[in-house]
Amino acid sequence: MTRTIVSSHKQEVVIGFDQPFCIIGERINPTGRKKLAAEMKEGNYETVKADALAQVAAGAHMLDVNAGIPLADEPAILAETIQLVQSLVDVPISIDSSIIDALEAGLSVYQGKALVNSVTGEEESLERVLPLVKKYGAAVVAISNDETGISTDPDVRFAVAKKIVERAQDHGIPAADVVVDPLVMPIGAMNDAGRQVFHLLRRLKEELKVNSTCGASNISFGIPNRHVMNAHFLAMASVAGMTSAIMNPLHKEELDGIRAADTLNGVDPDCMAWIKANRDPAAAGGEDAAGGRRRRGGRRARSSAA
Repeated sequence: MTRTIVSSHKQEVVIGFDQPFCIIGERINPTGRKKLAAEMKEGNYETVKADALAQVAAGAHMLDVNAGIPLADEPAILAETIQLVQSLVDVPISIDSSIIDALEAGLSVYQGKALVNSVTGEEESLERVLPLVKKYGAAVVAISNDETGISTDPDVRFAVAKKIVERAQDHGIPAADVVVDPLVMPIGAMNDAGRQVFHLLRRLKEELKVNSTCGASNISFGIPNRHVMNAHFLAMASVAGMTSAIMNPLHKEELDGIRAADTLNGVDPDCMAWIKANRDPAAAGGEDAAGGRRRRGGRRARSSAA
């Protein structure tokens, strides 16, 4: 089985078909968050701190860190943010930027084996990002588009993914260190978007044997009750072969979908993660229906008046 191993200075995470689904927290990203963008630009990282701690507490196995702020010094801000986040939490980081200088700035201060987000099938991207990934011994997210854009044909997107995997190997990067993003389309705009991505995920698993990820919320863009749709999508995608997703771990519906999928896929030993997340608090505390605490063996403790 293919295993993509990433690490921080304290913790290792394994992404794989025989592993629990890897949750990559998405919230440290100023895109569409004006308050966060303004804070980060000014060197105020209070929201970053809160988001990092909250996502890990909710169950994130990794955190995606992005500092794409217009008219700001992205390399410096990304490096500062990565150092701060690593001082607060133990989980590995996905370093997220389309700017080469920013990626290198982030990688140069990172402690561990990072996930670089991302490289595309465009020649310029391949020739600039892959040497950087090799230099720092990182893993990389491969986005399934190239100079022609994003194809609506999943088999074309598979061909782009295959090209990236092969070019990575030419640079000495093993296929296990390439995590493919098959590009999830909004189901509200493209009715067969779900079928497309499930088809592509099966090919990525069975033919390329690579791990995969996505921006999970893309599937529900523009439709109501998004978190329920995301939850069902994530569960179905995991069955098709998806092994990680960049998502918001603060939404219970989506976490429930992933936990259920892990249990049904047989990667939650003895259903313990499911039980821990869903156990009745009274049962967890060992109390019976009448509120009395039981002795070992199930017998009720006698009161002093008995």
